[in-house]
Amino acid sequence: MLRAKRKIRQFRRAAGPRAGALAFLFVAIAIALVLISCGQKDEAPEAPPTVINPGGQAVDPATAGSVTGAVTFDGDPPARKIISMSAVPNCAKEHAGDPAVAEDVVLGDNRALQNVVVYLKGDFSRYSFTVPQVAVDLDQKGCQYRPHVLALMAGQPLLVANSDKVSHNIHPIPKSNREWNESQPPGSVPLRRSFAREEVAIPVKCNIHLWMKAYIAVFGAPYFAVTGRDGTFELRNVPPGTYTLVAWHETYGVQERQNVTVAANQSEAVAFTFSATAAPR
Repeated sequence: MLRAKRKIRQFRRAAGPRAGALAFLFVAIAIALVLISCGQKDEAPEAPPTVINPGGQAVDPATAGSVTGAVTFDGDPPARKIISMSAVPNCAKEHAGDPAVAEDVVLGDNRALQNVVVYLKGDFSRYSFTVPQVAVDLDQKGCQYRPHVLALMAGQPLLVANSDKVSHNIHPIPKSNREWNESQPPGSVPLRRSFAREEVAIPVKCNIHLWMKAYIAVFGAPYFAVTGRDGTFELRNVPPGTYTLVAWHETYGVQERQNVTVAANQSEAVAFTFSATAAPR
């Protein structure tokens, strides 16, 4: 503003008294530009919740039950595609003697199906849930996301690291949450992010290495699991009631078991089987 006033005085001396009206207009424009620039701010990310439904009641562990089970695969799984990383020597070294393969269908012990998100769907509006503040880790190593599928609660921290000696780009593409897209050079500080709303599941890609894919599932209640090598899952501290149990897989879609009743202090066992003959989604 001081610079603007000096310019006006110089303009008046040079142009004479007739410049008064123009000088007034100049000041008005300058003030308007200052006000506009002060009012423009970057859109702030939503504050992550620390408690979901703070007015609700806590689940009573004395009456809570659980849901357990396993996910298996029936039939011949598709051949896993080998990923060529010859253009990225630093990553190719990570897979020397053990070529990198796609992780869309991964079988474990006894035909267990890995990377399946299993969760309860139902009315939890009566209950309050504390959001864990322990971060869930997503690493980039050997030009692959590790783990390939992860799950966390809305508002729970996600810590994204780059263990490779090459730059990566982390680009989640949600439908219900805020999209973000950030580069991460080697040796950089891990990125700390969170998601505000439930969503199953958010695809993640790297715009630099197009074969890199991951999925993030976000929940508003702590009743979820991701199957590992043995394909099992366990959802604990579930309030008594009737729910729908859902199993999500990136290739074979969604299966549901409706009317799963959890009795007080009881464990309900449910099994899922995904078939090779099912049409991939």
